[in-house]
Amino acid sequence: MFRRSWPWFSRLMSCLRPCASLPSGRLLCTAATKEGSAPDMAEGNPLLHVSNVRNRLREIVGASTNWRYANKQNQSLKELWWVSALTARALRLASDARPRSPVPCGGSDHRRAMSERASLSSELARSQSDLPARRMKDSLLEVHLPLGSQPQLREKYLTFHNSVRFGRILEDLDSLAVLISYSHTCNPALKRSPLSIVTALVDKIDMRQQVIYPDCDIKFTGHVTWVGKTSIEAKMHMTQYRNGAYSPVLDATFVMVARDPENKRAAFVNPLKPDGPEEEELFRQGEANKSRRVELSTSSLLKVAPTAEERNVVHALFLNTLDAKTVSFRGRVLPPDSVWMEDAKVKGLEICHPQERNIFNRIFGGFLMRKAYELAWANASAFGGCRPALVAVDDILFQKPVEIGSLLLLSSQVCYTQDNYIQVRVHSEVFEPLSRQHNTTNVFHFTFVSDRRVVDVVPRTYGEAMLYLDGKRHFNHTVAL
Repeated sequence: MFRRSWPWFSRLMSCLRPCASLPSGRLLCTAATKEGSAPDMAEGNPLLHVSNVRNRLREIVGASTNWRYANKQNQSLKELWWVSALTARALRLASDARPRSPVPCGGSDHRRAMSERASLSSELARSQSDLPARRMKDSLLEVHLPLGSQPQLREKYLTFHNSVRFGRILEDLDSLAVLISYSHTCNPALKRSPLSIVTALVDKIDMRQQVIYPDCDIKFTGHVTWVGKTSIEAKMHMTQYRNGAYSPVLDATFVMVARDPENKRAAFVNPLKPDGPEEEELFRQGEANKSRRVELSTSSLLKVAPTAEERNVVHALFLNTLDAKTVSFRGRVLPPDSVWMEDAKVKGLEICHPQERNIFNRIFGGFLMRKAYELAWANASAFGGCRPALVAVDDILFQKPVEIGSLLLLSSQVCYTQDNYIQVRVHSEVFEPLSRQHNTTNVFHFTFVSDRRVVDVVPRTYGEAMLYLDGKRHFNHTVAL
């Protein structure tokens, strides 16, 4: 669900309505499309299928397939459930109504799995030097998504205008990055991995082409390219088979962190030993990425003032909105072909159900990315009056895990525009109903491109001006004009 925050939301519906008339029979047929069926994705191919990635992750960590309210952070939500349940019961006239427990079945299975995980702490390395070095090829994985060879898979990935849901691709990339990291840290002597590896940051996703065909096979490949003491960088590439060959679709860089079995403190990971000039260059790029992230963090507008050039940009925006008829700092007018930033928002709410949990019984990071992307796309579409194409995903920061049962508030903001580009920032936070507190969990940055020039977004307040500059920084980093 979402809330419209600006008046011409009908522009979104007008640009989407023609999609209903698009022909879809070719995509929904039961036969495989020959042009999009890759020879290496025939039925029975032993390479890993994308739908089995999360199953393999459960096997690696020994995760339970059942879930129950197992930690104290969910206690407040249980109390709310009982309040609503008792209220509903009081309104029922049936005298034989029995109270129902909000705790799902299978709790003992979950507790047993968590207890087994905790016992693995003794298997953690005391220092990184105690772990054997790995090569990049040790973590190399190839995963198939046979949308062309197996048409029955398309429904999950198909949009209503016959393209691929990019939010689903984000989910697959997130799961694959975790599996790649576990492949790097694999210890054949152990039945279960003592590490809890989670996504810390999506450094960047660059789109190599704007169209992802829903009737052509997709291949994901990736491996570890850089390692710190407790962190891992994984690079992934997505290609699609069409007209007899694979063509690149996107390149993605994820940063993972390793923690102890109970996900309470950092844990050491195997060092990485580059082999040859090409791998050494990839490792140097990983070091450069780390340095860049540190620099961006120290120069954040939440910590330091804008640069002299950025201050001039803000002042020029301010002068451009002054009312020429009055000599007043308060008189503000909207320039032609512009939109106030406060009117370029779309908000949404998600109730985080157990179905979207990860192997550690918290909300799956890929699910959060999918929801944020879809909200950002809707906002960009309404703002530009078009069907925007994704150009890049930049600097998705996972600040805090999201617990099952949380109320997740999502707020998307068009924060910068240039020519036919739209920069959207999505802020997500968990709302605690009893304490009325809001805690930020994620910040997402998406760059879209329209098929036409879009209007300018104009900040009115100083806080909005900082959002504008932050969006400009991300845009300049992802798009080289």
